[in-house]
Amino acid sequence: MNEAAIRTVARSRTRRASGRVGRRSRLAEENGLTEKARLAWPVRLLLISLFMPWTWHFGPLALSPYRLVLLTMVVPCLFFWITGRTGRIRSADVTLLLYCLWCSISLLVNHGYEASLQPAGILFVETAGAYLIARYYIRNADNFRDMIRLLFLIVVILLPFAVLEAVTRRNVLLEFCSLILPVLPTTDNLPVLPTTDNALRWGLARVRSVVEHPILFGVVCGSIFALAHLVLGCGEKAGRRWFRTGIVGATAFLSLSAGPITALAAQALLLCWNWFLREYAYRWRLLLAMVSTMWGCISLVANRSVPNLYLSYFSFDESSAYFRILIWTFGTESVLNHPFFGVGLNSWDRPSWMPPSIDMFWLIHAVLYGIPAAILMLLTLLLPLLSIGLLKGLNDRLEQYRAGYVIAMTGFFLVGWTVHFWSATYVLFLFLLGSGLWLLDVNPTGRDSTDTRPSLPARRLKARPPPRNRPQAGGPDGMVTRIARSR
Repeated sequence: MNEAAIRTVARSRTRRASGRVGRRSRLAEENGLTEKARLAWPVRLLLISLFMPWTWHFGPLALSPYRLVLLTMVVPCLFFWITGRTGRIRSADVTLLLYCLWCSISLLVNHGYEASLQPAGILFVETAGAYLIARYYIRNADNFRDMIRLLFLIVVILLPFAVLEAVTRRNVLLEFCSLILPVLPTTDNLPVLPTTDNALRWGLARVRSVVEHPILFGVVCGSIFALAHLVLGCGEKAGRRWFRTGIVGATAFLSLSAGPITALAAQALLLCWNWFLREYAYRWRLLLAMVSTMWGCISLVANRSVPNLYLSYFSFDESSAYFRILIWTFGTESVLNHPFFGVGLNSWDRPSWMPPSIDMFWLIHAVLYGIPAAILMLLTLLLPLLSIGLLKGLNDRLEQYRAGYVIAMTGFFLVGWTVHFWSATYVLFLFLLGSGLWLLDVNPTGRDSTDTRPSLPARRLKARPPPRNRPQAGGPDGMVTRIARSR
């Protein structure tokens, strides 16, 4: 056989071998078994746009970068969900869409068709859009890890600007953004923050960076505290893992707000609990039993409720804690006065001297849209946590991802009693909530349970019979085999 024929046969065998490898690689990526899955561009655009503080006004409509992304993607993602391309329909999917429907009915009852059309549409876009984007594009462990990696990178970029703002009291990053386009319209949008007790704590300014309020900056940055530790730190040494976690914690701490700092502390304690009792399978049931017992004992002994005690003793500002207690007191009365459809966009029932803000995420839905809306939003959070928390037989990687997701959502649940999530923070909360439901579609091997095909090892190609008159490796024609193997 001449040299040209040898090269032709070698190239042909190499192409067949690479084709088999390519097919196996694609099958493995579909099942979430490789590290080569890439984060989809709509997810990248959405997460980056959440930290762009610009806003444009078109008449009564205010558009921001993340709203443009959601407006573009909400209809396609809703279609993907209806056609089953997001996996099985989950209970949280149903409760979330029912929440949007009930809020629309509430606005219609309180304000009529014309006045309720715009707020109902924006509520649907921000609520269902953020959630469904995560449901469709975050479908395996690699997508989930890449998403957390991008959020961590954003937090790292914000850290030096946050330190500068805390020390100098100048929001340099927001000032720079305001030179390009109009930025977020907030009451404290000043180059130099006022020197009041509420603005300065421990001699440092409360950092708001590119979000609407310092407390939201702490919520946004602290939301990936446990995820950075367990997802990005999966398989890494403890030193590198805790260093990355410390960066997230330090950035969120610069908000100097009691709510986000409490959520950070809760996540840290849950991480420690998960590590110390990692060999005990029922560690979370034990924790729930202990917390329930402590809650019952405190309620029996103390002359105030547990939330009242928390707001009284774990707050930077006594007046802020006092107003949160008043919010709960008068807010619940307003809910009882308007139990089904709430007050809509009208003024809620409170004394005339009391500020209109409601700094409780889990209460504001009942005040504005009625008790059914609050129940549906609460179920949208609790049902996935319960379902994912009860999963069994997960491998080590999925076990860590599951723990990070549950701890992060627990942090949102706790801080939601002292903070209201709005704007980009609200979108991030719903996106992170939807980003973990892929765990319900995997089996212990990490493979998508909706895929009915056999697992990858079972799909190995059958061994082909050797060709007739196959040349020997030692003869002249054996060079073909050696070249193909070397390729």
